[in-house]
Amino acid sequence: MPLRTRFMIYITALLGGLVVLVLFLIEQREVRAIFEEQKDRGILTANYIAQLNYDSVIFFDNEPVEEDINKRIDKNLIYVIFYDRESKPFAANDFIKSYYDIYAESNLDPEVEKGDYFLEIKNIAAEEKSGRYLRVMEIEVPIYVEGSSTKWGSIKIGLSMEEMQAEERKTRLILILIGCTGLLIGVGGAALMARRITKPLDKLVDGTVKISKGDFSQAIDIDTQDEIGELAQSFNEMSQQLQLTRKRMEAANRRLIQAEKLASIGRISASIAHEIRNPLTSVKLNIQKVMESEGLNDIDKEHLDISQEGIGHIENFIKELLNFTRESELQLNYFSVEQIVDESIKMIRNTLKLKDVELTKEVQERLPYVLVDGDKIRQVLLNILHNACEALEKGGKITITLSLLKGRRGRKVTIRISDNGPGIPKKDKENIFEPFYSTKEKGTGLGLTVVQKIVEAHGGTVGIESRLRHGTKLWVELPFNGK
Repeated sequence: MPLRTRFMIYITALLGGLVVLVLFLIEQREVRAIFEEQKDRGILTANYIAQLNYDSVIFFDNEPVEEDINKRIDKNLIYVIFYDRESKPFAANDFIKSYYDIYAESNLDPEVEKGDYFLEIKNIAAEEKSGRYLRVMEIEVPIYVEGSSTKWGSIKIGLSMEEMQAEERKTRLILILIGCTGLLIGVGGAALMARRITKPLDKLVDGTVKISKGDFSQAIDIDTQDEIGELAQSFNEMSQQLQLTRKRMEAANRRLIQAEKLASIGRISASIAHEIRNPLTSVKLNIQKVMESEGLNDIDKEHLDISQEGIGHIENFIKELLNFTRESELQLNYFSVEQIVDESIKMIRNTLKLKDVELTKEVQERLPYVLVDGDKIRQVLLNILHNACEALEKGGKITITLSLLKGRRGRKVTIRISDNGPGIPKKDKENIFEPFYSTKEKGTGLGLTVVQKIVEAHGGTVGIESRLRHGTKLWVELPFNGK
């Protein structure tokens, strides 16, 4: 059974029981108040009739008494009976005289005191053989002669309880309506409360189901300032941590796969380079020996020059391949990143002039020194700058920005190199750091792979942003070690 349904059942049962209990207590109190009011009215009525007929009662003159009480009989006052000192009836209305058990004797003791009364609830037949009964409140009070403490007689009256019962029914009906209204309001409030409580819980359940299926991006949108809100906040923090952990694991797996791939490529490349280098050296020496001989015509020399050029290109490729596969230990020291950048710019200045490339540098003030291998970082910058120059048309622009950034894992020195070239297509950008992947005709596809390898060896990261016809931004982040 859903939590909301159980909550509604429990709250409705609790409210129903509470409403019934409260209504019962109020009903008992109201009925008692109506009864007391009827009793007080009956005592006042009896004393009033006795006072009006005082003189006739003192002299036991029953005719005027009976005449008076017969006039007063109505639907509420059913009967009136006067008793003498011996508790014998001497005057009564005509109706009650046929009810001998009521009419015959007084119910008061002879030694009754002033203020005492007798009260009894009775059922009397309204008409013979009709089967209808009247419920009557019978009240009897003593009558005293002025100056005497001895009972002179008594008066008994019978009051109809129909009006009192009607008032009780009306009171019960009002209380039932009030109770039902209160119960409906309570149930409505309970429904809203149940929805307020269970809706966030439903969101939490949905979130846990999605997380169990691997969707760690799920966030619970709950802004209540209570325990459920705190639970949702903790849930969101947990999902964020899980998502971050998964990203780190995926990045670690990618790095592991990349490392295994590079190791395999390195072993194969070293073997291939060794197998190629020896015969290639022999071919190179033989071509040089042939070119030194006399009797070669110009066409043969031109062909041999082309062959030497091709051999030189192969040698350069083998050199880069061996440098890529060679695991060299970093020579770490504290360097100024700005100084390394300036040295790299000097080394590529001629290339920049040939293509009329404008290079600007933006450096944050008081940039700290970093613990790096200066030669390796210079190689990183040269590779990136060479790629940028090759991508730019004549008159292009390169911007180098140096800054210190603060992140969750401490401060980092960032080198950002951007150009206004044609940009990189999305399909090429996804493979830009893969070894031997190149979009250039004479490229080896190892430049950015070497960049990534060196930067990660320093504990840093490298990234790239590029859009077609909007240029390329490539950044290198190096950890700052506090100098």
